[in-house]
Amino acid sequence: MVKEQEWETLFEAYKKEYPELAAAYEMALQGKLPTGWEKKIPGFRVADGKDGKMSTRVAAGKTLNAIAGSLPGLIGGSADLAPSTETNMKDYASFSPDDYGGRNFHFGVREHSMGAILNGMAVTRGLIPFGATFLIFSDYMRPPVRLAAIMKIRPIYVYTHDSIGLGEDGTTHQPVEQLASLRAIPNMMVLRPADANEAAQAWKVALQHTGGPVALVLTRQNIAIIEAGGYRTTGDLSKGAYILSEPERAPELILIASGSEVELILQSQQKLRENGIAARVVSMPSWELFERQDDNYKQRIFPKGLKKRLAVEAASPMGWHKYVTDEGDMLGMIRFGESAPAGDLFKEFGFTVANVVARAKALLGRR
Repeated sequence: MVKEQEWETLFEAYKKEYPELAAAYEMALQGKLPTGWEKKIPGFRVADGKDGKMSTRVAAGKTLNAIAGSLPGLIGGSADLAPSTETNMKDYASFSPDDYGGRNFHFGVREHSMGAILNGMAVTRGLIPFGATFLIFSDYMRPPVRLAAIMKIRPIYVYTHDSIGLGEDGTTHQPVEQLASLRAIPNMMVLRPADANEAAQAWKVALQHTGGPVALVLTRQNIAIIEAGGYRTTGDLSKGAYILSEPERAPELILIASGSEVELILQSQQKLRENGIAARVVSMPSWELFERQDDNYKQRIFPKGLKKRLAVEAASPMGWHKYVTDEGDMLGMIRFGESAPAGDLFKEFGFTVANVVARAKALLGRR
């Protein structure tokens, strides 16, 4: 009690001398974010990428660095993979015995320990911790991830190299069942953005989320930056799923995807249009966010009368049948990957415009 009174007296004096800093400290302790921080979130245009493309890990890294200065409680690092996961905050030092003010943490090659440390950080008021590794290695940290979900605390996991698209590292590093297993954890929020702009907005959603951990699932390979242009909207993943592109007439079927496969279904929509088939394109980065929406919104995205639906995701199909209905189909991974360039792998496993179009036509009974 004496120590507490001493602290309160000391802090009252501090508040008089440094009112702005004291107010920021009290706001952080209450779990509130500084006013206007989201204005630092970047937007990306086609010209920002290489040949119009950018990996979502790079876009998320740029976003992290853009917002870090406005969020002093945002701290974290990686399991020895900062250059690969793009999670180094470039304007800040590393946390060390000589610098407790450093914001970059080097957890070492030990994902389980990183997850446990993040939990400790997450229960400390004022801190927003994140930890990064490849999606496949989420398996190594499953116990602390599950514990975070049970405790309803909010560490943020940055999981990159999210599919067979990572290429030559082969089956040991190519995740297949990890997305389904993370989605199966109660209180877990999984966000798999479709492009650079969704990746930027994923950080916004993650930082505003409460009630459980958040996983940002990001690509290694470059994918197209989607500008609004001819599309209805882009980037806003706050509702979990949204209509990215609508056909000129009433849709005959719905193409659904998350992450890098959204680019594929956009290309497939155009090919179907050339074949006289009207397809709606839905980007669905988060099942959990979508399930929070009211029935009216869900009905707008997936009308009950439009049951011809094709979901595309380079991962286990488990769980997708809820959204494609018994009249739909799902193009996913039903086996482990191989070691080869990303383009060769996507072609080998059927993630091509030709195969998506063929499956869509089959749903409609057309050749």
